[in-house]
Amino acid sequence: MSETPEPRPPVVTPIRMVIGLCLVAPFVAMLWVGSYAKTDPAFIGIPFFYWYQMLWVLVSTALTMIAYRLWQHDQRSRADQKGGVAK
Repeated sequence: MSETPEPRPPVVTPIRMVIGLCLVAPFVAMLWVGSYAKTDPAFIGIPFFYWYQMLWVLVSTALTMIAYRLWQHDQRSRADQKGGVAK
């Protein structure tokens, strides 16, 4: 009779919480329209509504990159704990 390993529940670690926050923050910022639905303060003649959204394109890129690097680090450390090789 073969024994199948029992599936382990997902592990929630502080680094994974940070990854989640990095990925959720842009959605929250963009979906909360009331916080940026105004024209002032203007930046070089561009209303706040537009430059705020364009700023979030850059911030989202940075946060996604940070989340990816943290995920790579997390996977490497988990593989090292198991004695395996991380891809």
